[in-house]
Amino acid sequence: MVHTLKEEDVKFNPKPFDPKPKKFVLWLFVVSSTIMFGGWTSFYIVFAASKGKGHGLVLPDLFLYSTIILLLSSVCLFLASKSLRNQQLQKQKLFLWLTVAFGLAFAFLQVQAWSSLYQTGAALVNNNAAISLIYIVSGFHLLHIFGGLCFVGNALYGAYKNVALEKAQYKMEIAAIFWHFIDILWIYLYVFLLLNS
Repeated sequence: MVHTLKEEDVKFNPKPFDPKPKKFVLWLFVVSSTIMFGGWTSFYIVFAASKGKGHGLVLPDLFLYSTIILLLSSVCLFLASKSLRNQQLQKQKLFLWLTVAFGLAFAFLQVQAWSSLYQTGAALVNNNAAISLIYIVSGFHLLHIFGGLCFVGNALYGAYKNVALEKAQYKMEIAAIFWHFIDILWIYLYVFLLLNS
């Protein structure tokens, strides 16, 4: 007699939650982004040395203001992570929303800074590659900001959906890794542009 398997006889063993592969991919992206921006700043140094000049501009104060805004956003994300660890979910949501608000404010200030640069005659396309590089590095950094906002939004979604604590902590950790990376990256870029004017 042939025994046929019935649906109720089959036991499904879902895989346990393992964040390591996704974290590895994120760290790979962080490293590759660091190399990309390092390449651009290296090009800037080579160009400036060969031409004997940097971008020759006074950077708009808006870049400084956006740097302060980004630092505040990182503080808020740190407090959101701390709130989750203490299981203060309402505080976590508040600090995540503040992080999103500061991230959007940063994006707005960056666009305003580009407008200010353009009004001084420093256009993206010109005969000084160092000026063009200001737009390129800040523009690609802004794309990273929008990516970071997606990670923060994912953590916020998890907070409202009351996902399991392990997954909520994973979402927060991923958001924190990426967001603090783009914060440090911007500080490096801003200081680099200030010192090489």
